[in-house]
Amino acid sequence: MKKMLCGILSLSVLLLCGAAAAEETEAKAKLLYQGHGSLRIVTAEGKVIYIDPYAGEGYDLPADLILITHGHSDHTAVKLIKKQNKGCEKITWKEGLKKGEYKTFDLGFAAVEAVQAGNNKNHNIKECVGWLITLSGGITVYVSGDTSATEQMAELAGRNIGYAFFCCDGIYNMDMDEAVACAKTVNAKHSIPYHMAPGKLFDEKRAELFDVPGRLIIPAGEEIILE
Repeated sequence: MKKMLCGILSLSVLLLCGAAAAEETEAKAKLLYQGHGSLRIVTAEGKVIYIDPYAGEGYDLPADLILITHGHSDHTAVKLIKKQNKGCEKITWKEGLKKGEYKTFDLGFAAVEAVQAGNNKNHNIKECVGWLITLSGGITVYVSGDTSATEQMAELAGRNIGYAFFCCDGIYNMDMDEAVACAKTVNAKHSIPYHMAPGKLFDEKRAELFDVPGRLIIPAGEEIILE
């Protein structure tokens, strides 16, 4: 009888441990690189954040937050997002940068900070932002938006950024060499190339040229766990 009870208890403990492990796995935030400059984050709480909707697939989850870096059409296709949850917020560069001041927004499940973005070519620094997104577990994601090097990137080095996305198309924004330099300045744990070539979701050859410490290459359509 004692052996049977011990066996039942052991099985119960294993089941409980297994359930706890499964719950822990499910509770991790995930990031989907949709392609070009478009990202989707699902937080540990299940909140859905879209950044610069335009490219690829994966717009089926109802949105809780939509972030837009600037007004160009390849960053503003909000109509692709099928549904929005009650209370969904849309924050654009207009709210992020007011009277020269970069704003921070506390959503509970994430803190979102507008940061400098822009260049002399095609993106007025007064009409563009990047986003620094800190999730409730402390993981921070930096999305450069369309930009060249900015003064603020040096400050970002002290922010312990986990995942940083750098545009590198070299046509409308900084080229690969400048993107590499910016990534080294920001010094995130993982630096990721995106917005690599007009008209392409992803360019593997260009991604391989993004030679930086902590490089992480995410093909379009691939989802990673943020940890």
